[in-house]
Amino acid sequence: MTQSATAPAPSPVGVFVTPVTPLQQNCTTVWCTTTMKAAVIDPGGSVDTVLGEVARRGLTLDQIWITHGHLDHAGGAAEMAEKSGAPIVGPHPDDQFWIDDLEVHGERWGLPEARTFTPTRWLAEGDELTLGQTRWSVHHCPGHTPGHVIFFNAAARFAQVGDVLFKGSVGRTDFPRSDPDALIRSVVTKLWPLGDDVIFVPGHGPISTFGEERRSNPFVSDAAVRASAPLRPATGPA
Repeated sequence: MTQSATAPAPSPVGVFVTPVTPLQQNCTTVWCTTTMKAAVIDPGGSVDTVLGEVARRGLTLDQIWITHGHLDHAGGAAEMAEKSGAPIVGPHPDDQFWIDDLEVHGERWGLPEARTFTPTRWLAEGDELTLGQTRWSVHHCPGHTPGHVIFFNAAARFAQVGDVLFKGSVGRTDFPRSDPDALIRSVVTKLWPLGDDVIFVPGHGPISTFGEERRSNPFVSDAAVRASAPLRPATGPA
């Protein structure tokens, strides 16, 4: 009796991560593996380094996507748009006040190249983005900031979640207009329904899966949510 094996289908999405700024924020480049059109998610800094890697891999930068308006995620967006001609997409307009203060925060935290910008397109719950032949759904996940969004590709079972969720933690909620209860709701009602098998890149630190975080994350695991544990983090990576 002979058996045959079918090789797994190649992913429609490519991913590489470039840690940027002193906070080692996971600037994430995703691309359509058919058309090689790319989007850079959260260019907080090191713009030339990221653009150089995009070019080295033979990608065409098509869009710049922003999860939220914090300096380490959005501080380099204006520079990247200027150098590449790519439009800035996102975040949700409730983060306008963070974007307006990027230059102030840049001077304060030693990133004077940070500049404010007006996105080409604001995002909202249920929006869809097209990158080459790939489609990405947008989910509004307030809590860390009021206008935070995440990007999900169902075909690749992949998400970039910014500072909503980390491996073993969740985003800080000690910023202006943060809301710890909203953050927990965002994770439980927006992320978990996407599937336990989803691999995610967080805003900082190592990748994980939604299933692993549902099992072990002390703030948003199924057990923690059932117990309504009074864990209200203000000490996450960012």
